[in-house]
Parts: sequence; C-alpha cells; structure tokens
Amino acid sequence: MISLHELDQWGEFLRAGNAARDTIRLRTHYVRRCLNEIGKAPGEVTELDLTGWLGGKPGWSPSARKSARASLRSFWSWRARTLGGDNPAEHLPGTPVPRALPRPAEDAAVLDALRTADDRVALMVELMAYAGLRRGEVSRVHSDDLQGDTLRIVGKGGHVRMVPLPPHVGKALRDRGPGWVFSGQIDGHLSAGRVGELVAEALPGRLTGHQLRHRFATVSYRGSHDIRAVQQLLGHARIDTTMIYTAVDQDATRAAASAAWSLTG
Repeated sequence: MISLHELDQWGEFLRAGNAARDTIRLRTHYVRRCLNEIGKAPGEVTELDLTGWLGGKPGWSPSARKSARASLRSFWSWRARTLGGDNPAEHLPGTPVPRALPRPAEDAAVLDALRTADDRVALMVELMAYAGLRRGEVSRVHSDDLQGDTLRIVGKGGHVRMVPLPPHVGKALRDRGPGWVFSGQIDGHLSAGRVGELVAEALPGRLTGHQLRHRFATVSYRGSHDIRAVQQLLGHARIDTTMIYTAVDQDATRAAASAAWSLTG
C-alpha cells in the first residue's frame, strides 16, 4: 500500500530544506506508520482517515500528537504540490501542548551516573549536564569540532554555536582520538536514540538525558541571570523555549511573591 518511492522523494525534499537527519527520520516514521495502520495508498487517504488515526492514539502525549500532525501535514502538503490531488491533512485540528515545567536532573543523580558509568557513557553524561547538548548533538561530536576547550556544535536547522567546556571534558574528548568521538553504525557514529538509551541506563530512576539539558539550563541561568546567553548556549531559536528549560527555585519564587505582601501609603 505504501509508496516507498514517494516517501523517499519527500525525504529528499526535506533534506533539500536542510532538515536535520533525526527530524527526517521522525517525520517519515509517523507517515509510514499512519499509512500502514490506515491500509491505504497516499492518494486514497481522506481527511477522515487522518483524523481517525490521530484520534485513535489516546496514550500519546500532546507533544507526540503534535509531531505526528506536523508530519502528516508536511507530507500531504508536499504531495499535493508535487504530484497533484487533494491535501487531506490541510485542515487537521491543532494540538495545543500545555506549557511544561522544567525537569532538571539533580546534581546527586549526575554524580551517581558518573560514578557508575564507563568512560564513554560518562563523557556523554558530562556533555549533556555541563554543556547542554542534545542527544543528537552528542552522537555527532567529532574531534574536528573541538577548538581548545570550546566545542563547535551544528544544531537544529544547521545553526552553529560555540559551547565552552570544562577543561577536563575537553581533555577527555581529545583523549578519544581523531574522528567521531562516539563511533557507531550510523554514518560512522552512534545514533541519537542509542546515546539517549545509554545515558538513561546510567542515570538513576527514570531520568533521561534531556533532564541533564534542563539541569544545564537551570544552573547556567541561576549563575548568570542572562537568559540570552543561556538561549545561545542551548541553541534555541526562541527565548520562550529557553524559559521552559530554566527552573526557578522555591526561594526565588517566595522572595518574588513576598515583595507584594506589604502595602505602603
């Protein structure tokens, strides 16, 4: 039922637009899954098919549903423009995503992971906790990206940023030798998913690598009070995204609230 040729063509279109490899993989995953479960060719799918498919996933989080919707809209919009025909995804209902609270990993959890992980995984943990890297960015660290103790990162959308590192992390990267720091089977390096799995296995409880990124954002902002600097370090396009990552401790919120507890006059 699925036209793999169409999905390949769409993937080429996304690559031409400089979409990240992980984004392309995620987008094609959702469209392929949708077509498999609906059981129709792309040109036979209706709006009712797509809304029924999206609505039939009660266990999905709002962010997963939003990502799936964006994937369907992107594919059928491309298909209608390129191959002709209707766009059944054009009017899919929006998916509001509630503003999430920051979930920074505690320092004790980071120390626990560093004590128990092997050197390779410990370095992954440090790159997330001390430099705020995404798992995909960790997977693609190359020896050529290291300039002294500063790491050149190509993030989402191909945007480049320079992230300072603790000296011992810079040394650990140099000690890994030339080439990909974390070698693997995906273009010579580990996949983002595998990095995420290894880091989650090293962290206690149900913590994830993304919570190390939240930890970096929170501690960096607490030490600098410069949200623009933190935005640049994280590679966020929008400052409101950065604000989601930075937790405010209870002492700070109490101090802010208590400022309004007295009246003068």
